[in-house]
Amino acid sequence: MEYIKGMDISTLIEQEACGARYYDHGTEGELLDILKAYGCNSVRLRLWNDPYDENGNPYGAGTNDLAKTIELSKRAKAHDMGVLLDFHYSDFWADPGKQILPKAWKGYDEEALEEAVYTYTIAVMERLHAEGVAPTMVQVGNEITNGLLWPTGKKPQFDNIAKYVSAGIRGVKAVDAYVPVMLHLDNGGLNEMYVEWFDNYCQRGEDFDVIGLSYYPFWHGSLEALEFNMHDMANRYGKKICVAEVSMGFTMEDYGSYEKLPEEQRKGMATRPELTETLDYPMTRQGQADFMQDIMTRIAKVPGGLGFYYWESGWTPVPGCGWANETALVYTGEKGPGGNEWANQALFDYDGNTLPALEVIRDFSG
Repeated sequence: MEYIKGMDISTLIEQEACGARYYDHGTEGELLDILKAYGCNSVRLRLWNDPYDENGNPYGAGTNDLAKTIELSKRAKAHDMGVLLDFHYSDFWADPGKQILPKAWKGYDEEALEEAVYTYTIAVMERLHAEGVAPTMVQVGNEITNGLLWPTGKKPQFDNIAKYVSAGIRGVKAVDAYVPVMLHLDNGGLNEMYVEWFDNYCQRGEDFDVIGLSYYPFWHGSLEALEFNMHDMANRYGKKICVAEVSMGFTMEDYGSYEKLPEEQRKGMATRPELTETLDYPMTRQGQADFMQDIMTRIAKVPGGLGFYYWESGWTPVPGCGWANETALVYTGEKGPGGNEWANQALFDYDGNTLPALEVIRDFSG
């Protein structure tokens, strides 16, 4: 199997609408054209059930409904790229800190939620197949370290976690029996957590194919810890391994002026230098490139190491495209503003120019 050099591009449609432009050595191009030229062969697309309020106002951050997933899948397929479909089973962001029930599923008991996951998954998969954009891998849940579909599916309720995840797997396989299914946790350097989670799941749940890990070096430990965990997961459970989310910063320069946000409202990583203290590589252009060379090499050495997906490689700082708009903040109850908190970790600089890490990705033989 070809080594996956994947990119999460879930905000792309919104980025373009907000005015994002991309350049390769001064020549403007469409993002997927540029990524393809640098060896990228797959994309990852998150899917939210219903990212709109009751009046139809979008939540932003890509507003990744099924229609946008289909559009981006078609664009990826036109570039001969694979597609990793990332079911969040939520109307907005799902991660270890929040797994909010879809609005349509509020009040459901465990059995009703199990059925809802199953029927929803089938409906999505059938639609994608009908549109000619069947995914090449499917992720059931996003960073489900602490479970999914809270509160009944919140860790340590492993019986319910396994019930909901298994319903998703059955839904995928009912439509496509051969597509690989990934289960994805965060904190890829924390082996003890992974062993606890997969020991509990494997005693209860449906079979799956790939263990996905998130690895952000400023939060998730050393590269050595990640490497140990990847090898242990592959050997312990006999699954393929994929780093489903990864990024590395290329600067600590503030980008708030690009978003036209007042200084007091800037909350991006570039304003938090304390996160760089334990990194193996500096947050510079060369440091980002060296980091990617290192992590790609480590993944390739893992038995069944499939490759990686770089998270939101093209999320450059343009006004109006952040992680949550005002409608979304009302929905989640979180404090804003919801600007771009990722721009200094993209693979393009603040003006949309390609960075050296893309050349390293292109030249890596896998």
